[in-house]
Formats: sequence, C-alpha cells, structure tokens
Amino acid sequence: MAILSKEEAKKIIDKVLAFSKADEISVGLDGNRTGNIRYARNSVSTSGETTDLSLSVTSVFGKKSGTSTINEFDDASLEKTVRRAEEIAKLAPDNPEYVPMLGPQQYVDTNSFAEATAAINPDYRAKAAFDSIDPCVKKNLTAAGYMEDTAGFSAMGNNKGLFGYNKATSVDFSITVRTADGKGSGYAARDYNDSSKLSTASATEVAMQKALSSASAKALEPGKYTVILEPTAGVDLLQNMMRSMDARNADEGRSFLGKKGGGTRLGEKLFDERVNIYSDPQNLEIPGSPFSGDGRPQEKVMWVENGVVKNMSYSRFWAQKQGVKAIPSPSGFIFQGGTESLADLIKGTEKGILVTRLWYIRAVDPQTLLYTGLTRDGTFYIENGQIKYPVKNFRFNESPVIMLNNLEAIGKPVRASGNLVPPLKIRDFTFTSLSDAV
Repeated sequence: MAILSKEEAKKIIDKVLAFSKADEISVGLDGNRTGNIRYARNSVSTSGETTDLSLSVTSVFGKKSGTSTINEFDDASLEKTVRRAEEIAKLAPDNPEYVPMLGPQQYVDTNSFAEATAAINPDYRAKAAFDSIDPCVKKNLTAAGYMEDTAGFSAMGNNKGLFGYNKATSVDFSITVRTADGKGSGYAARDYNDSSKLSTASATEVAMQKALSSASAKALEPGKYTVILEPTAGVDLLQNMMRSMDARNADEGRSFLGKKGGGTRLGEKLFDERVNIYSDPQNLEIPGSPFSGDGRPQEKVMWVENGVVKNMSYSRFWAQKQGVKAIPSPSGFIFQGGTESLADLIKGTEKGILVTRLWYIRAVDPQTLLYTGLTRDGTFYIENGQIKYPVKNFRFNESPVIMLNNLEAIGKPVRASGNLVPPLKIRDFTFTSLSDAV
C-alpha cells in the first residue's frame, strides 16, 4: 500500500477534504518503500526494507492554522485528524504572513520514476554489495559502503481545487576504500533515478584506485593553488550557494545577494561569464517533482546566465509584498559545462591539486558565502598534465562566489547529489593549513 496510484491518492484526499469545517484545508499524502544495505570492513552489517504511508492535514481559520498527521486510513481516523487540525488552528495565534492557498495549477510531466529501481529486492542489494566488496578483498583493501533505494509518491490537494501527484524513485550509493595500513583512502558516490545506470563495481574501482594512489602522501605548504574540483567536491559548495539565493534574505541584507544600504544584486554580473546555472524538473538526467511543497509549479528557471544573477527564489508572501512572481527554490540544479573530461582538465594543468571530496564544511560569513572545511579521500599534486603524487589533506577557506570568478576551465557535467555538476578548474583556491587525516 506504500505506493498509491493517482486515483487512489485522490480518493483519500477528497474524502479528507469533505470532512473539513475550516475556511481552508490542505492535505498531503506521501508513501514510499525504502531499502538499504550497509557494509564495513568488507562485511555486510545491516540491511533492510521499510514501507511508510502518511497523511498530513492543515486547517485554516482566517490567518490561524494547525496541522495534524496520521498513518491510519479508516474513515474515523481520517475525520479525527481533520478535527484535531481544526482544534489546533483555533488555538493558534494569527500568522501575519499567511497567504491564502492556491487554486488549481498546471503541472509539467516529469520522468522521475523508474521501474527498475522500484523492483529492487534483497537479492539485488546483496549483489550490489558483493560487486563492491569482492574486488577490495582480492586486493587486500577494506571497503565501507552504503546503498539506499526508494520508490514512492507524493500527492497534495486542497479545498480550492488544487491537486498534484508525482511518483519518483532514487538509488544512492557511496563507497570508501582504505588501504590495509590505513594510509590511503578513496571515495566515490553515485545517485540516479534509474538503477540500471548504477554499477557498484565501477564506482568501487574508482575508489580503489584513489586509495592505492593516495598512500604515502607528501606535505605541501598551505597557500593559494590551482585546483581541480571533481563533481563530488564542487557540488557541496555549489549547493550551499544555490540554497542562499533567497530573495528575502537578500532584501534584508542577510546574504551575498544583498547590497549594503539596501537592495539586491539581481541583474548584476557576479561570476565568470561562462557560469550558467538553471533548474528544470523535466531534465532527463535529474528529473524532479512537478510541484513545490506549497503546490507551486516547478518550471525551468535560469538562475545565473553568462555570470549574471537572473532570478532569486521567493516565498509566496515575500513575492506578494515585492510585487513579483513567486519562484520556488529548485530541487536540483544544472551547471552548464563544456565537453572536456576530468582527465582532459588534468592534462591541461601545468601545476595544481586534484580534490576528490570536501567535508566538514561550515559557514564563516553568509554575506560573502565564505566557507571552511577539509579535503578528504584522495588529494593529489598535478605537474605537467600528470598526477605526480598524493598530498596531505588541507583545510580550506573559500567562497563559491570568488571561486566562480577564478574559473580556468569547466568540464562536462555529471550527476552529483541530485544535480548536474562539471569538474571545475579554479585558480587561487585558498588552503589555510594541513590535516593529518586521510
């Protein structure tokens, strides 16, 4: 019962709406089947599968709202949940920023559901783990990995005629490989909607090579270096930047898009002209939901074009206050790139550092988007277009805004953490100190 059809979901939502005595009511209905397998030290430690189906009701009287949730679906339980939401709403204070619910909306079709992923079973998970562990055992390496697969749906409706439904699947895999002496570490991660695109063996091979190559790392002096950020490294900083493109924060001077003294930097060129970032729920590589959490349609949006900030995200309240279109935050973004592979970027580098992964990232200054963190799981020195030797990990202090003004080259985008991100070659990337961690 975890994955309901569009008709089944609408039937339940319509039943709940009929119980309402509130001015407004919205209903969210979500269900999924999620499975996982985890291993460490070349041995599976946990594996399992869960199903979940839940419903939430938000009732509104004037500007007062209350929400109640339930996972029982008999008529008495559904009506009790509606009454509970109404009771909470009547006790709540007015929300001065409340915006009336949306009426009927038009949603695009997305292709976010893959039958192959929905069909994943324990045998599939066991083989995926074996294909990752076995080659590591044969080379006296230690593997620790995790794979999670999900198939589910999300539906929403209200008493103003809005209804939305979407099915989606995902499979996420990550693997860390260490050498027997613990001095070398490699990492790889893959995520897809369609599990037929996943090969745990090939991802593990990448991690194995990095582990073997990263042992006996040499120390380099901290400083400013030309770096090549693999997509698994660059995506973390870029995601932080995209999450900071909220218009209200900019208008109120709390983000990198705000101006001193008031106003925003919308329409300004803040990045290298080669930077083009957009979102599109219909993109075949990273298909997303056709609607946002409050029911607004997700559409193709250009966020940065030729280095110029073209759009910011707006809540419905803030958009109404500013008299502009309410654009929801993207569920995933596409950073347009070139045709060069990671290997091509390495070949074109006279001196630099290849970074596999960044971690323990923390904000230093939200108004400049300055972040600090560490490199991890394979950091290498490049000279004359070749990887010469592994280097000790660094702590970095860097802003993606500055980073995207110091672009030297952009590679071909690949999927990373639900986004399409190219490998990036950056000059003057700031490393502040060394780390002994591998």
